[in-house]
Amino acid sequence: MLGLLLIFSACHKEEDIYERRNADELVSPALTMRMFENFEMKSFSGIVEVYPCDAGSSVYYGNYVNNRLSEFNGQYTIVEGQVAGQYNRNLKLPVGKYNMVYWGTPKYDYPIFDAPAIIHPGFKRDIDLAKLFFGLRKNLNDTTYMPTYDLVYGVKEAVIGTEDLQVSLNRVVAGISLVVKKKDGTPFSESVASVKAQIIGIAERLNFYTAEPENMTKTVQFDLTASEDRLTMSNPTVMVFPSSPNPILKLFVTLKDGSVYQVSQPLQSSLAANTHLTLDIVIEKIFADEDSGNFTINDWNETNETIDFSAIG
Repeated sequence: MLGLLLIFSACHKEEDIYERRNADELVSPALTMRMFENFEMKSFSGIVEVYPCDAGSSVYYGNYVNNRLSEFNGQYTIVEGQVAGQYNRNLKLPVGKYNMVYWGTPKYDYPIFDAPAIIHPGFKRDIDLAKLFFGLRKNLNDTTYMPTYDLVYGVKEAVIGTEDLQVSLNRVVAGISLVVKKKDGTPFSESVASVKAQIIGIAERLNFYTAEPENMTKTVQFDLTASEDRLTMSNPTVMVFPSSPNPILKLFVTLKDGSVYQVSQPLQSSLAANTHLTLDIVIEKIFADEDSGNFTINDWNETNETIDFSAIG
């Protein structure tokens, strides 16, 4: 009797799946994207991924690819708020209500760190997105972590078959840029081989369903590059997950003889989502008979801050 029941259930399930996989029953909704930045709503340009969940939940439903329900989410190239290009993976879903989760990376018109990294969660149908995370990726040779991607996020219910997808996205990472100069305006000595920066107190991960940061204890490290005239050491904008209050900034100056000098100081405020902190760092003195150290900071919802380092050594 149990065997017959299982066979009947399996047949019923296959029939239900067949009905839902009928290509004539599937709908590809139109998509319009906006982004909140600098206290105003703008048309979004960049790449967006869409994860349909069961209505009223964070359980991943999936997406129909070649008329089969699969784990492959929707993926779109967006230009000025509208879908563009040939290489999109469109959503194809049966008519009904869904809870849509959106993640994207904006197109930017300013210099940005060119080697971001992230740990992306794996997906399968019926997985709970609230139990998944984007994570920082470790540097290979130490305990520090790499900068992450510029990430935007949104979640909104939609009724497929009766409405288009219209979504406003919010940036969920912070940006940070450093510009290091000497107080007397002279070039950095050729004996300075490299300058590294560390930000201590960065979140380890972002919840995939809520975008909430967790475990704000990690250190993100990145290099500064000398300008051609060696008057400045700087980095393109680096993206990090949000930080704890008053994260610590450390600078490491390495000389060609291998010696390393450092300074550190807490920032006056946290690195919150959708903020961009610019630090103008003035070096007054690095070490005896060498160049010099001092520190100034400016901030996407711009905030300003000044830090003075009298000496590095």
